[in-house]
Formats: sequence, structure tokens, C-alpha cells
Amino acid sequence: MATRLASILSTACGPASTPAQLLHRALPSFRHRRACPSPSRMSSSADSLAPPATAAAGGDKPTAAPYGSWRSPITADVVSGADRRLGGIALAGDGRLLWIEGRPEEKGRMVIVKEEDEPVDVIPQEFAARTLAQEYGGGAFAVDKSVVVFSNYKDQRLYKQAIGNGSPPVPLTPDYGAPDVSYSDGVFDPHFSRYVTVVEDRRKNSLNPTTTIAAINLSGDHTCEPKELISGNDFYAFPRIDQNKKRMAWIEWSHPNMPWDKSELWVGHFSESGDLTKRVCVAGGNPLLVESPTEPKWSPKGELFFVTDRGSGFWNIYKWVEQTNEIVPVYALDAEFTRPLWVFGISSYDFLGNSNHIIFSYRQQGRSYLGVLDCDSGSVSLLDIPFSDLSNVVAADDYFYIEGASANIPLSIAKVSLNESKTKVANFSIIWSSSPDATQYKTFFSTPEFVEFPTSQPGQNAYAYFYPPSNPNFQGLPDEKPPLLVKTHGGPTAETRAILDLSVQYWTSRGWAYVDVNYGGSTGYGREYRERLLEKWGIVDVDDCCSCARFLVESGKVDGQRLCITGRSAGGYTTLASLAFRDTFKAGASMYGIGDLTLLRAETHKFESHYTDNLVGNERAYYERSPINFVNQFTCPVILFQGLEDNVVPPDQAHKIYNALKERGLPVALVEYEGEQHGFRKAENIKFTLEQQMVFFARLVGNFEVADNITPIKIENFD
Repeated sequence: MATRLASILSTACGPASTPAQLLHRALPSFRHRRACPSPSRMSSSADSLAPPATAAAGGDKPTAAPYGSWRSPITADVVSGADRRLGGIALAGDGRLLWIEGRPEEKGRMVIVKEEDEPVDVIPQEFAARTLAQEYGGGAFAVDKSVVVFSNYKDQRLYKQAIGNGSPPVPLTPDYGAPDVSYSDGVFDPHFSRYVTVVEDRRKNSLNPTTTIAAINLSGDHTCEPKELISGNDFYAFPRIDQNKKRMAWIEWSHPNMPWDKSELWVGHFSESGDLTKRVCVAGGNPLLVESPTEPKWSPKGELFFVTDRGSGFWNIYKWVEQTNEIVPVYALDAEFTRPLWVFGISSYDFLGNSNHIIFSYRQQGRSYLGVLDCDSGSVSLLDIPFSDLSNVVAADDYFYIEGASANIPLSIAKVSLNESKTKVANFSIIWSSSPDATQYKTFFSTPEFVEFPTSQPGQNAYAYFYPPSNPNFQGLPDEKPPLLVKTHGGPTAETRAILDLSVQYWTSRGWAYVDVNYGGSTGYGREYRERLLEKWGIVDVDDCCSCARFLVESGKVDGQRLCITGRSAGGYTTLASLAFRDTFKAGASMYGIGDLTLLRAETHKFESHYTDNLVGNERAYYERSPINFVNQFTCPVILFQGLEDNVVPPDQAHKIYNALKERGLPVALVEYEGEQHGFRKAENIKFTLEQQMVFFARLVGNFEVADNITPIKIENFD
């Protein structure tokens, strides 16, 4: 690879280009070496384009400069180095929190960390807590008292690790010679000395692995084969064991459904030998009632609670009355009390110690709310904390930990203590932040505006968050409106949220307007909104993104001649489809996006192998909505970014789009990353992707020169 890159760089400025020169693999050794841009299109002294960031200090009037050209301290280095990921939270026996954090500076390594006066790493440097189950993972660890069981990324085996005594992790599962068996969503079994977990076995068929729930013995000193407890269905999740009785609840579903389409909640009793007997389907088994139960949990009293969307179409909390086999609502609201099961280990509510109080959060009209439910009286107390966006929660007696964020607080974990009656917040403190240094840039932050805009369907609206340009040192020229970058989220059954994201502020602090669209099909607004996309993927999402852009143009907020679009994964598909089938946008950037729906269906992993059938429909629709089949309709520049180890959207997709657009004569560039999968985790690649998008749009659409010293990659049919 190094030899090939050296060859590309040494000839990139010559009169002729070979095919090898047109394919750029972005490695750290390449990022810092300047190509030879056309002098007419790229300034040789970018540092002279804008005054320093202190120009407006001391009350000076902001400098008028073209939108997009503003200098900002929120650099790509800041963005790539600041954003740590969260991979789950759990309580140790001493009441302290454990969490998994992903570190870009360690090439995305997922590390289990324990809350102390100074947080400490639980697992050694050579280990990483990440599972590949269902490709997206999640639920990679669990803790009981002072013992952690986790899935190790490199070999996918389960390991047992004592916290704090310095002993190394001990393997629990066999070494199969390759990382072909993954474990996720596990729990400790209080009735037997074992660990119960979802198992995905890819040894016989990597595209159609078998999934089971199995038990791993914890009492011996040797590894042993998992003991199968449940099998026969396509998918399983949430094995949850009653602390009072020998029984377990779980969720299962089958093709062609996704877990948010239709699933089933089951309960089974353990025999004296630990096998499951007397199984009963609690919810989801009625063919006349479409629902998707999820997140089962046993209360301290041994009652089964769960979340489902029966009736109203909104995910609410329910309880199973075992004596009468009834399902009763615990708290009914036109709001979403959970999110789609893309990853294992979701925990949207929890019980406060041994009391009958539930701490929960829900989403309604674009923001989160936090509350405590007294299950005995039915009373609900909403809690006031600085977060406007909430996700996972774990609780102790009179306090809990919750993942959250807001428009000016990055993704964080907070410890929240309650008063004696458990109705008000007594203390709130952030113990972990994904971007602990982000607040130093707060004067540059753009505050998102919740936007409801009309779609192409009469009487039907969709939603977005609009971020106007914001920089205390600059203002736009009086006769100019800012360029707009439209972000299309992935999934597509997912939701974008109005939280502090430095990758967004990177754009807005340089003078771009930015809009994050929750097109029809997004979650957070109930089943009816979610199902707008069924058999209409590539239509509804595309129309809504175009409608949102036009709405902002008509509102006078942005420049209609400088509309760009970007997206990752499914959002990359919406980006490519918008460019192929509409003429709204002037340029686009696709990150591991889908260009060929038929190829996606043939090559994607088991979890999503029928997902596209639900979203697309028949064979004709597959053809007609695949951008690769209509490259003759592309009319504007495109840049593509792709991980070479991506098993969700294989690299062939990007290759086909790139080659087709190159042959058509459109400006196009392709960046590929070795060692990256579906989503970029390495800091150097995150940085490179962000910078190359910025300079690509600036050169081809923006009519401005960026203030950052960025070496642009070669653009085919342009340089």
C-alpha cells in the first residue's frame, strides 16, 4: 500500500492520469502530503483568507466575509479527537458505574471504564469490549458485584474479569480458530452459576448464521461449549432473568420482520437442571394485533414490565398480570419510551432499587423528557435536568445514571440523585463526557431550531433541526445567503437528535447552514410516521429532504443555488437517490452509502437481509430506485467515502458508482479506508473525511475558499 501511494503522489501532478491515480486510499502518511490543485481553483495560501479567530474580541464588530470562508477553532482535529463513543453502562456491586467508551485516538478501541475519583480502565490494553453480533453489536458486557463478563473484539470470545485486583481476563468460551461466534446482551443467572447470552454462530454460514440464547458455565476453571436454552427462531434479544423465581423473559422475531415491525415477548421457567420449560407467549403472538414488544424487565417484586406499541402505535410501558394473563398499560402517552433495536443492550427505563418506582424517559415532538413513575399509586413526576436528549439509564436505590445530551452539552453520562420522596432532583453531576473540552467553543455554537415543514403529500408534515451559521468573529456579506448542507440520517429506521455535535458545528462555525432531517420513516414520532417509508424508501425520504431544502430557501434562510447533501449508510443511499432522481442539490457526499439496492439485498448480513424488501417492495422498484442504474441522470459532483472491511454495505457499491460517474464525465472522487468497517472509528479517517467534504464542496459549489489549510485530493473530471 505504501509503495502504491508513493507512486500516486509522485505522478499526481503530471500531464496524464492512470486508473490507479484516481482511487485514493486515505492513510495518515497521505493526509499530510499536498497534491497539486489547479491554481485557478485553490488558493496557495489558505491561511491568508481570513483574520484570526480573535478578530471580534473585546466587542469589535464581526468581520464581513463570504459564508463558508470563516475561520473557526473547531477544526477537524478537534472533531476527530473529541468525540468518544458510548457502548453501554452498568452498575457494579459497590454502586459505582461501569461504561464502555470508544477512543478514536486508539483506533476506536472500546474500553470498559469504572467510575472512581479518577476513572480507571477495567480491561488491559490488548483487549477491547466489542461484539459483532448482528453486525452492529451492543450489549458487549455485564457486571455482577465485582466481576465483569465481556466480549473481546479480536477473537469475539467471552472473558471474565475481576475488577480491581490486577488479574488478567480469563476466557469463558472456546477458541474456534476464528472470530466466527459472537455473544451479546448477556446477564448473570442468580439461580445457577452461569451467564446467559445471545449467541450468533457464523461458522457454517456467515450470511445466514444461527442465533440462539445459551448459558455459559461460570463455576469451572476451563472453557466449555455454551449450553443451548432457546433456538429455532431467526433472532433473539433481551434474555432477562427474574431474581425471585427461576424463570426468564426474552424477545424473539423472525424474517421478514425487523424487531420494530413485529416481535414476540416470551417467558419460560427453568427446570432443576437449568433447561427452559413451560414457555408462554406474553405479547406479540396475536395475529390480529400488530405490535413490537421490547425491553422486558422484572421488577423487584417479580412482576414483568416491558415496552410495546400496541393500539396507539407509540412505544409505551406495560405490565404482564400473570394471574389473569392480561397486558395492562402502566403509563399511556403519545410518545416513544424506547428506540429501535439496532444494537443490543438498550435500557430506556429501570427500577429504583427495591422500590416500586420506575425511572424512564420518552421522546415527544423532537425532545426527551425524564420522569419517575410510582407503580403503586400511578403518579408520575417529571424531572428537570439539563439534558434535552436521553437514552440509556441504570438505577440504584435513590440515584441513577443516565446517558444524555443537549444543544450545548455533548453526549455525557450524568449521576442524578433524588429527594426522599423520589419526586425531584436533589443533585445532578456529569461524570463522563464524549467531548470534555467542547465547552471552550461555546461562543461558536449554533443553536438548532426545531422545524416542521410541509412534505409533497398534502396535509402531511415532516421534521428537522436547522442550524444557522454561527461565529462571533464573522458575519455574512450583506447581499449573500449561506450555502446549505442537508444531512440525511442512517437507518433509515432511526432518528436524528438536536444534540451538541462538533462535526455539525464544524460546518456552521465556518458559515454554512446545516439541516438534519427526520424524514418520513424516522423513529421518535410513532408507528404511523415510521411506516411512511414501507415500500417507499427512495421516494418519501428523498422527497422530504428536497422539501426541507426548498422550505428553507423559500423562508429566506439559505442560498438556493448552493444546496448540498450528505449522508452515511442508508443516509448515503438517500443522498445518492436525491442526486439521481431530483435536481434540488448541486453536490453530494456519500459515506458508505448504497448505490445498488439489489446488490445490497444479495450481499448484506442476516439481520437486514429482508429489511430492504419491506422498504422497497418488488423487483421493479429495486431497479427503479437504485441510483447505479440511472447514472445518466446525475448532473452534479459526488464524493464517496468507504471502509474496505464493511460487511453491511460492501465496497463494491462505492466502486460501481465511482466508475460509472467517472465514465459519465462528472466530477467525482472516491476515498477508501483500510481497516474500517461500517462507520469510521479512527481519528485520522474521521478528520480526513470531514476536511475532504468541506474542500470538495468549496471547490465545486461554494464560490468561496476555505480558511483551513487542507490538501484536496484529486477530483476526477475536474483537476
